[in-house]
Amino acid sequence: MSLACVYSRARLGLDAPLVTVEVHISNGLPAFSIVGLPETSVKESKDRVRSALINCGYEFPAKRITVNLAPADLPKEGGRFDLPIAIGILIASQQLPEHEISHYEFAGELALSGELRPIIGEIPLALACKASDRTLIIPKASAKKARWINSEKVIAIEHLQQLFPHFARQQQLEYLTPATRTFAQPEYSQDMQDVIGQPLAKRALEIAASGQHNLLFVGPPGTGKTMLASRLPTILPPMTEQEAIDTACVHSISQQDIDERTWRVRPFRAPHHTASSAALVGGGGQPKPGEVSLAHNGVLFLDELPEFDRKVLDVLREPLESGEVTISRAMHKQTFPAQFQLVAAMNPSPTGFYNDKRSTPEQTLRYLNRLSGPFLDRIDIQIEVARLPKGMWANSEAVQETSEQVRERVSKCRQRQLHRQGKPNAQLTSPEVREHCKLSHSDNEFLELAVEKLGLSTRAHHKILKIARTLADMEASSHIKHEHLIEALSYRAMDRILRHLTEAVAV
Repeated sequence: MSLACVYSRARLGLDAPLVTVEVHISNGLPAFSIVGLPETSVKESKDRVRSALINCGYEFPAKRITVNLAPADLPKEGGRFDLPIAIGILIASQQLPEHEISHYEFAGELALSGELRPIIGEIPLALACKASDRTLIIPKASAKKARWINSEKVIAIEHLQQLFPHFARQQQLEYLTPATRTFAQPEYSQDMQDVIGQPLAKRALEIAASGQHNLLFVGPPGTGKTMLASRLPTILPPMTEQEAIDTACVHSISQQDIDERTWRVRPFRAPHHTASSAALVGGGGQPKPGEVSLAHNGVLFLDELPEFDRKVLDVLREPLESGEVTISRAMHKQTFPAQFQLVAAMNPSPTGFYNDKRSTPEQTLRYLNRLSGPFLDRIDIQIEVARLPKGMWANSEAVQETSEQVRERVSKCRQRQLHRQGKPNAQLTSPEVREHCKLSHSDNEFLELAVEKLGLSTRAHHKILKIARTLADMEASSHIKHEHLIEALSYRAMDRILRHLTEAVAV
């Protein structure tokens, strides 16, 4: 038989579409051609495969070899097709038995010696192979991550020579044992009890964690804004199994480490303020995930918020609304998940303080106007973090609540939301807000009057209702009370600051 068909998979964002590697060997002048929209790294596999086969003791056919990667309109990149091409040549040249080859999928980059090197995107590959009910054969270095999807049909190999005894039924390769996932709470090096004072900021942080609300800390330097934000992951409930798999897929195609200690730990990303828009949302000729996707099901922390370029911050507006990022290119487009929780910190003026007389109201307003109105509108909770009062350091030995204590309350509150609506309050749609955030007639009139006086948008109106719903859930209340509504309205610090500055400038 001079024709062989071997299954593999391409990498297209978070998808792993099936690729049939067809190898045909015919008489004629010796040639080796690869067709089917291969990129440079795939075309170069000709030399890697030739050397690997020869160095493993196989005969490289001195004939015309044609390799077709179907479907032809699907872009192929990387070295993952080295192994299936080599297997196809060995089968087509009758050097390897074709025993149940259709029940297997192959992916791996070959060294010139025949050793296998790791590939990118092993978790989406393993998930797709599991759905097709085929056995996946991949490099041992990549199998470490593939174990996390609990597939019982994964075989890890280190060298091309290991395949002949397996298909010749001389020595069967063993399936990889699925990873044992630990569900214990991870240990954090930081804790909420490290934060001295700031009860209002801690309260806002707990509300944000309970309802997955976006949060903005506004205050002078040294008040603990960054310290508070960095401790948000320590009070968040652990990810569910499906959330962990979705996050692991993103990390897999981004070459991020995954192990038993970080499997269910929510990611925490803190890009520098010099980051570009492509770094935040993703991009490139072959689109790759950005920081918002790497923070999927976790936290994206933006410190010194006004120092980010305004255009860079505005690209976050769509992901904050939709929970995903679509990157379009001339040939194709890819969609990455971006269901993250935004936490930001900023100073109230360019000098860092309100009344140090080093900046005028006009200069402060110009500084704050680096943040667009639509972007601020998407931040649910905006709170001022004041300087510690006199005598607070003297009482620094007082016992503070630990992250574990807060996390227990947050988890209970989150469970109430998932039981009622299947999602955190921050993700409620407009119809769901009308259904789950009902107010009494008097409270409804009160909120409408407050929204009109503050000049808030409909989006801000809905966010106030969502925060009030979270406050009610924290007290295990079935309905939103008036005090919940008042507290939710108090978390609009930027509206007050901007209104005050605008009035000062007008005078």
